Amino acid sequence: MKNKKLLAGPYLFWAVSFIIIPLLMIVYYGMTDSKGHFTWSNLAQITTPENLKALGLSILLSLVSTLFCLLLAYPLAMILSELSMNQTSFIVLIFILPMWMNFLLRTMAWQNLLEKNGVINIVLSFFHLPELTIINTPYAIVLGMVYNFLPFMVLPIYNVLVKIDKDVISAAADLGANYWQTFFYITLPLTVPGIISGITMVFVPSLTTFVISDLLGGSKILLIGNVIEQEFKQGSNWNVGSGLSLILMIFIIASMALINKYDKDGEGTAF
Repeated sequence: MKNKKLLAGPYLFWAVSFIIIPLLMIVYYGMTDSKGHFTWSNLAQITTPENLKALGLSILLSLVSTLFCLLLAYPLAMILSELSMNQTSFIVLIFILPMWMNFLLRTMAWQNLLEKNGVINIVLSFFHLPELTIINTPYAIVLGMVYNFLPFMVLPIYNVLVKIDKDVISAAADLGANYWQTFFYITLPLTVPGIISGITMVFVPSLTTFVISDLLGGSKILLIGNVIEQEFKQGSNWNVGSGLSLILMIFIIASMALINKYDKDGEGTAF
């Protein structure tokens, strides 16, 4: 038993060094001023009109992106769950293959596709069709969020769907339930853990992202992640940046509480 506990040593070292210590630093800077005195002013910066606007827009775009991911992911996960193991493994591999590429490169690829003289508009011009003008708009940011985070919605839902006993579905059919009745009264309730897990895994990174809005929004649309980035990098104001980060941690803690309530057994996250 002692030897097994020693095996956890590298993980504990990693967790303390790269998770706990950085979090403590954020809490310290967020709750103190430049002289090290305790203050609430850093947290209060979220109430300024500019920051409230950035936070509100971040929440709105994150909710829209999460909704689109759910609408796209659920049918896809159902299709995957009904395929044979070999077919499913291949399709899942193709689906998650882009995730092996750097997040920044994937977003830059969409920037090149969507820009005024990008690939999509060149093709549209060739066929004498109207050009696509969504770059540097909220629509482009939502598109980037959906593309980058869609796998995080598909995999938890798929993981729950494949665990549903087929005999339960057959029993519902034997009792006279049609497809939609089976779906709404059996399949959908049983996949709630995967749905909740997928929603949190998409909403939280969408809320905190700044790279997507920088590249696809042309730095013209400020989300709360961009505001925090500017406080750290441009203003060198770690105190305010940390204070705003603590505000975002409220959403992260809420999402963890949500998962703990609806997915106590980790069904939607064990993939």
